[in-house]
Amino acid sequence: MVDTVSPARRSEIMSRIRGKGTKPELLVRSVAHRLGFRFRLHQKKLPGSPDLVFPGRKTALFVHGCFWHRHQGCRHCYVPKSNILFWREKFKKNVLRDQRARTGLEEMGWRVSVIWECETADSNRLRKKLKRLLG
Repeated sequence: MVDTVSPARRSEIMSRIRGKGTKPELLVRSVAHRLGFRFRLHQKKLPGSPDLVFPGRKTALFVHGCFWHRHQGCRHCYVPKSNILFWREKFKKNVLRDQRARTGLEEMGWRVSVIWECETADSNRLRKKLKRLLG
């Protein structure tokens, strides 16, 4: 299937995708802070530069987008219909990078958790999950 927008427009659209300060990440940060948990953001000295780091609990938290990080079974985890080989390779590299970051953190003695983008839609469930992970 051919892309429905020009290469220039596609480039513009893709350039607006952020890695930090995404809506799901801001929601997780807000709920964690309201629950009284204090954290550091994007610690570059740790493998994978986790989105939220709770040093006192030695816990690293990643907030992953379901599409980019391949949340299995999620409706947001699909492969675009154009340029399929590119996307499969891109997703494979993302998942491998996530696995390397997790392994590196665990080898350093950190507990690692992931909150998926789709889990941020329900604030009550998100609150309960954060309490369970950090409490």
